[in-house]
Amino acid sequence: MKVGVLGGGRMGAGIAHAFLLAGCEVVVVERDDEAADAAGQRIRESIGRSVERGATALGADDLASAVHVGCDIADFADCELVVEAVPEDRTLKVDALLRIEGAAPDAAIATNTSSISIDDLAASLARPAQVLGLHFFNPVPASALVEIVEGAATAPALVERARGWVELIGKTPIVVRDSPGFASSRLGVALALEAIRMLESGVASAEDIDRAMELGYRHPVGPLRTTDIVGLDVRLGVAEELQTTLGERFAPPALLRQLVSEGKLGRKSGEGFYTWPNSTLENS
Repeated sequence: MKVGVLGGGRMGAGIAHAFLLAGCEVVVVERDDEAADAAGQRIRESIGRSVERGATALGADDLASAVHVGCDIADFADCELVVEAVPEDRTLKVDALLRIEGAAPDAAIATNTSSISIDDLAASLARPAQVLGLHFFNPVPASALVEIVEGAATAPALVERARGWVELIGKTPIVVRDSPGFASSRLGVALALEAIRMLESGVASAEDIDRAMELGYRHPVGPLRTTDIVGLDVRLGVAEELQTTLGERFAPPALLRQLVSEGKLGRKSGEGFYTWPNSTLENS
């Protein structure tokens, strides 16, 4: 199977990694040579760590030879599936999907949006039946879930194919109807925003708020640390999207806006609600 990924940041590289470990050929397309070089390095480092951990029987050279990173969207022409992994911006995503459709007329097209309506994104495309959401979670290699989001026009057969793709990469699929925030983002952001409000008002420290959910409710990672991993800018974007569709209960707290404005985006910037001393600056 040949899979395309548009965007090679942290999320796009993780999606490419997952399909590479499943034995797929992967094409990653970036905006320019500099971004493509960075994406290639990101993917090589990621698969190298998987080989070191014994997570795959394939060697690093074999995996690296199965991925092509470049800037020419025409490289998607013979892909069975193309996933867009550009930032969570409606205009950027519509443009990305239109470019994919033009370059790969026979491919299934997936958007990795975590909150934007699949129907809205697909409305501009000539083949909305071939579009659905594949919502991956960060970090992709370690996550167990992929949320399949079915738009009103999505072909039922495509949903079944998507189940197979998710299982192929060793993850569990859930299928949700296109609705604001789907299932995971709506619940996850609600919890995160309330945790941020609690921190903002001095209820408890970030560590103790997280510890309450980890020990009291058996969450593997608390909501503030999870927000650092996801990216505070990503959380802010999703919250703003949900605020417009679901109301003021999703209004972003002032603390979240402040930290994003200061460039404190979580793990990828080295600082958010926690300090991440070994992090590398990169785009999400």
